[in-house]
Amino acid sequence: MPLFRSLLVVFMALGACSQADRFGQGTTDTGATGATGALGSVDDPQSAAYFSSTIGDRVLFAVDQSTLTPTARATLDGQAEWLTGNAEYTALIEGHADEQGTQAYNLALGARRASTVQNYLISQGIDPSRLRTISYGKERPIEICSEESCYMQNR
Repeated sequence: MPLFRSLLVVFMALGACSQADRFGQGTTDTGATGATGALGSVDDPQSAAYFSSTIGDRVLFAVDQSTLTPTARATLDGQAEWLTGNAEYTALIEGHADEQGTQAYNLALGARRASTVQNYLISQGIDPSRLRTISYGKERPIEICSEESCYMQNR
């Protein structure tokens, strides 16, 4: 049985806390920039660090939307191409929302967003068995404040 690397494909924003075992290495994510490590080198096109810094590990959505923008599609096209060439990786697709709205509504919105991304990657030829989804709703914001500039980073 081949050992799969787990790649966290984030389509909103990462929480402020560390992402333990984010890439299936049993280590804590300290960021994609810099030297080598669990994420690999940003100079290695097969590394998770390269994926995060060069391809892009997130797409953003408009308020209360789960449809892909042209910019999001372009990012996902790059992700699909990278995943096709790096079959040892699996992807966890996280759906997020900003803090506006109820917890239940935002969990459902995050699930729709994650599903939209998953379906797009499948349409680009990625095997569905390599993709998992989860919704965090508004529970893991990257920016914490009650301004539109923060909200935009959390969806």
